[in-house]
Amino acid sequence: MKGTLDIRKLDIRERNGGRFALSPISQSPNISISIRQRQGFTLLELVVALLLVALLAGMIFTTSYSTLALGNNVVKTQSEEMLHQAFFDFLENSFSALPGNTLMELTSTDSGSHYLSDLTLQNVPLSFTWGGEERTAKAIRLSTVKKRSGFIDIVLSYYENEIIEEDSSRSGGTASRSDEEHHIRALQLLAERSGGTASRSDEEPFAEIVLLSDVAFFEWRVLDGRTMEYQYDWDLPGRLPLQMELICAFGADGGEIRHVFWIPPRQNPEVFMRQLKQNSQGGGGGGAIPEAPVGENEVPPIEINPPGTE
Repeated sequence: MKGTLDIRKLDIRERNGGRFALSPISQSPNISISIRQRQGFTLLELVVALLLVALLAGMIFTTSYSTLALGNNVVKTQSEEMLHQAFFDFLENSFSALPGNTLMELTSTDSGSHYLSDLTLQNVPLSFTWGGEERTAKAIRLSTVKKRSGFIDIVLSYYENEIIEEDSSRSGGTASRSDEEHHIRALQLLAERSGGTASRSDEEPFAEIVLLSDVAFFEWRVLDGRTMEYQYDWDLPGRLPLQMELICAFGADGGEIRHVFWIPPRQNPEVFMRQLKQNSQGGGGGGAIPEAPVGENEVPPIEINPPGTE
C-alpha cells in the first residue's frame, strides 16, 4: 500500500529566548515520499530459519540416539557376561557335586572349522518337572552343535535311561578305547550331527535346553590323575579325571576364555557296598565295616596321632 505525503520545506529560525520557530518556504516545490508497510518474512528468511531448525533437530536426535545406543550396548554386554558367568557357575557346581560312581565319556570330533564335543555324565540322577510331569534324568549330555552361521550352540540334553554302556565301565579294564574304536565313534557322532544314524543306545533325550548361542569355539581337555597328561577324549572305565579344562570364546570379537574345573575325589559307593557284602559273607571281618581301597577319585585316610604318642 502506497500513500503520498506532501510537505513543504521548513525554515528554522532562531528567536529571542533561545526558541526556534518553523516557517514554510514558499519557493520550495512539493516532495512525494513513498512508504511500504511490512506484512511478513521474505522467502530467504524462511529458508534460513528452516535450515537452522533442521540442523538443531539433527544434532539433538544424533546425541539422543548415541546415548540410547550406548546404554543398550552396556545393558546387553552386562546381560551376556552374567549369562556366561552363570554357565561357568553351573559347570563348576555340577563337577564339584559328582558322586563317586559317575561314569564320564568325552568325545571330540574335527568338523573342519571347529572341534565338536560330547560330554556325557551318567549316574547323576536329577529330578525336575518338564512339561507338567515329574521326570528323572539318569544321564545328561553337553553337546556342541554347529550352525550355518559358523558359530556353535551349547545344548544340554537329559536322558531318562542310561546311555553309556555299563559293561565296559564295570569290566575292570585299565585301558581306554583303541585308536580304531575312537575313530569309529567319531564317525558315528559326526553322522548323528548331520542327520544320519541315531546314538549308540538309540536313546532319545526327553528334554533339550540351549544354554549358549553364537559361541566361536568350545573345546575340552581332561587331566588324567595317573599320567598327569591332558587328553581330548575320555572313556576310562570307573575313573574320573582330576580336572576339566575348558577353552572357549563368545561372539565374533570375543577373546579366549580359559576355565579349569576341579573334580574332587570321592569314594565309589557301589564298590564300598560290594566289598562290605563280600566281607560280611566271608565272616572274617567280625561285622566290622571294611576299609575300601583308595582309588584315584577317593580321599585317602589321614592318620592323626594324639599328643604324646608316637
